Amino acid sequence: MTPLHTTLKRALTIDGRDYVLTLNETALKLTLKGKRNGVELPWSQLVNGEAALAVALHASLGAFASKAKAPAAEGSPAAKESPPSAKSAPRAKAKRRIRAAQKK
Repeated sequence: MTPLHTTLKRALTIDGRDYVLTLNETALKLTLKGKRNGVELPWSQLVNGEAALAVALHASLGAFASKAKAPAAEGSPAAKESPPSAKSAPRAKAKRRIRAAQKK
């Protein structure tokens, strides 16, 4: 076997999204291509098979999944019916005042 002394990177495509898998002496790391932050899993935790590891891994991978679903939520009818934000309310009042002044 060849020892892993240097960083090894490989490209992956999962569900149409590009990822980079980085392997080094201490851990493996999965990140979205073009991003820096990702899911890092130390080899010691993988070998020990800790139950908390699986929970943490699934929770952190959920961060990738929620980013993938975000654009779909923007086009949904529920997103369109959301109440106006507090910042937009003063603008709406100002527009009504301008319209009322123009009618006079």
